[in-house]
Amino acid sequence: MSKNYRILDLLRRNRSPLENHLIDGLVDGRVSRRDFVRHGSLLGLSLPLLGGIGMAAGVGGMPSLARAQGASGATIRVTCQVPTAAIDPLTVADAGGTLMLQQVGEFLCIGGPDLALRPVLAESWKPNDKGTVWTFTLRKGVKFHSGGEMKADDVVASFDRLADPAGSSNALSVFKGILQKGATKKVDDYTVEFHLDAPNGNFPYMVSSDNYNAIILPASYKGDYEQSFDGTGPFKLEKYTPKVGASFVRNEDYWGQKALPERTEFTFFDDLQPQILALQGGQVDIINQITALAGIGLLNDPNFNIISVNSSLHRQVHMRCDSDPFKDPRVRRAIALTLDRDKLVAGLMKGRALPGNDSPFAPVYPSTDTSVPQRKQDFAQAKQLMEAAGAGKGFKVTLTTQRYNEIPAYAQLIQNWVKEIGIELDLNFMDQGAYYGDAVFGKSNWLDSVMGITDYGHRGVPNVLLAAPLKSNGTWNSAHFKNKDYDTLVDSYVAAVDLEAQKATAGKIQKLLLEETPIIFGYFYDYLTATAKGVAGVQPSPAGHLFLDKASKA
Repeated sequence: MSKNYRILDLLRRNRSPLENHLIDGLVDGRVSRRDFVRHGSLLGLSLPLLGGIGMAAGVGGMPSLARAQGASGATIRVTCQVPTAAIDPLTVADAGGTLMLQQVGEFLCIGGPDLALRPVLAESWKPNDKGTVWTFTLRKGVKFHSGGEMKADDVVASFDRLADPAGSSNALSVFKGILQKGATKKVDDYTVEFHLDAPNGNFPYMVSSDNYNAIILPASYKGDYEQSFDGTGPFKLEKYTPKVGASFVRNEDYWGQKALPERTEFTFFDDLQPQILALQGGQVDIINQITALAGIGLLNDPNFNIISVNSSLHRQVHMRCDSDPFKDPRVRRAIALTLDRDKLVAGLMKGRALPGNDSPFAPVYPSTDTSVPQRKQDFAQAKQLMEAAGAGKGFKVTLTTQRYNEIPAYAQLIQNWVKEIGIELDLNFMDQGAYYGDAVFGKSNWLDSVMGITDYGHRGVPNVLLAAPLKSNGTWNSAHFKNKDYDTLVDSYVAAVDLEAQKATAGKIQKLLLEETPIIFGYFYDYLTATAKGVAGVQPSPAGHLFLDKASKA
């Protein structure tokens, strides 16, 4: 017996059958090292343990996550989108608001750039064998800024608020059908159980930074968050001025390593261009997020660094399956076949993206079945499909969308491509408020338009993206797609706790969506953060967070 085998055997002991099955997959070569780390962290295996198993299995350990070695005491200056509403952990939904919330608040766990979950306020977690109950062990000695130790009562109260159907929680879109009010149970002061409505193999992501409303608040919280900005994080509020900016100072009583910066300052802007000018002029050190098209001047400028993180960020091109001219799936497939996805990646997104294959399964997801062939541009096949559907002479239709980032340019590219198969596409551009409307059927250009393009944020797992825009009862089903086989497959995927079972079901979903094509997923783009030279230790998240506790300036 080799030394590595003996070590691996020791590490296997006291592991659950589910955990050992994942280890078997790594050893047998059925699961890649990257996917092993991501899914292992989801099951609650610690990153050091995952690294040890990887070393013993001969595939390498975890990459170093060494603390930035810059000088402490700096003031880090950031520019970002202005928050569009009051900063409230229950209702916040915009990029600027979630960024403010995350500066002081913390989650049970966070998703890293590699999509591996890392413990924060929870030290560990694990599912039962069915994935219906997840048990989280909380970190001891964590204090709120307002005083008092964070314990199980605070965690229970936080998730009961978010899951309360009588409330206005933005997280209800995540917890509907998954976690009810009263289903988060205190076992003891440092142990909490989540009793789910149904099996859910990806549940830890629902209580992580992926769910930006899920910061832990004191059980005594009564509202009016802007008066306190209470949390457990490495920074505390110094000043917040709505529509203008905010500043934070280092929390000297933080439970973990103290933050390197003494202060952080945030300046709000409505548009990206003034943010770029502020960075170029030296007024700020960081732009929280830039886009490849609008920020092209920074991408190759040696005076700035671009932090690029692969993500599931994307634009959805929906076609209403219950309305002409898109009732026939052959017409929808034909349109999808006109897109030059390589040109979208290289030209529109300046190489900062990966091609989409007309399903929510982005390349970053461990459960994506990469054996499903990538759809390519094919005008000849598209014309054949149009003829077979009785639409060989083409038709005229309106695409309704928003003036936002590269979306207008994307719409114009589609307009030019579909001309090749006889489709005349009129473009109707709106501001974001008019496009989304009340975001309910019958009162939204987004949900009611025959064809449209919608921006979608990053998710660490595809659950929400599989359900809300595509299930028959989905709250964001702008394609009005209703397919019982699809609904059943998604339920099976969500229930699967094992990675290989998830991937097998994912492949079936991907193939079904290629056949039906209610939505075109043309590309998944990288999350980009720009910093000035000499700024180090900045850790952006594709979910829109910006971790500055390790940031420094030369």
